[in-house]
Amino acid sequence: MIKPLSNIILNFILSVFWLWCSVAIYFILLPYVDWAVFISVAFVCVIPLIFFLLPQRKLALLLIVLAYIAVLFGWNNMQPSNDRIWMPSVAKNPYAITQGNQVSVHNIRNFDYQTEHDFIQNYYDKTYNLDELETLSFILSYWDGGTKVAHTILSFGFKNGDYLAVSAETRLELGEPQELIQGFFNQYEMLYVLADERDVIRLRTNLRKEEVFLYPTRVSKENVRKVFDVIMTRVNKLHQQPEFYNTLTQNCFTALRADLSTIAPPKNLWDWRVLANGYADQMLYESKDIDTDLSFIEAKQYFHINQYVSADNSPENFSQKIRPNLYRQ
Repeated sequence: MIKPLSNIILNFILSVFWLWCSVAIYFILLPYVDWAVFISVAFVCVIPLIFFLLPQRKLALLLIVLAYIAVLFGWNNMQPSNDRIWMPSVAKNPYAITQGNQVSVHNIRNFDYQTEHDFIQNYYDKTYNLDELETLSFILSYWDGGTKVAHTILSFGFKNGDYLAVSAETRLELGEPQELIQGFFNQYEMLYVLADERDVIRLRTNLRKEEVFLYPTRVSKENVRKVFDVIMTRVNKLHQQPEFYNTLTQNCFTALRADLSTIAPPKNLWDWRVLANGYADQMLYESKDIDTDLSFIEAKQYFHINQYVSADNSPENFSQKIRPNLYRQ
């Protein structure tokens, strides 16, 4: 019984790797399209032939494992880059310089939008007093009319009313479409966009007409500072050493979730909502991380910020408008 079961498990693992390697080969060799297609198809055909037709079982397994190792070697040699012709929204790589309790953040995005695709590119640099860093907001933006998946943004609030948003985004090249499968195979870079809320949130509420929810969190001031420091470190690392985006393991939610884990181990490590991150607000509510006494349904309605700005497209006092819990009586 044990041996047949082990054979089933081994065959399953080999099959999964066979499928993954078949696709990975194509993307590893993609600059040479003809070769990519040919070798990928050859791999699909040859590996089963070796497995089923070669009489020496151990030799067959050895050859298959060596083939997999060769693919993994090519995979590990794929290199992300900061040096491409990027889409305007991700063209500039931010960075931060910290000196004592002061941090100078460079390349904060603050585009002036007439429409989603008609805008003036603006960036600014700003120095923040870290002693005034107080709050952390958690934002979900639903772009497709569904509830299963959402874009995730964090926003840091300062005592003087300043807010700095961070959005982990796919760094697309100019004219490059974003496709689901490519996101699993090292075809896109990752960028942490540091932005003014009048840009990165207003773009979604007023121009793209996405459904956006902004939740205040119960993260202590001390831990807000820790998260901020971790994210600025990550921003600086990406500025020097680019990383690949991954649809599953390094996306807009999982990347920021890893940063948040620095203040406490994840409470919901195996929760299915980590993948269906459109339900992440429910997960945070259940762990009492959202700063509210409302029921979840009431909180979802109250922190749905489109209602506070949909009739007013002006960027003036935008951060105050979307926080009725702080600025409305």
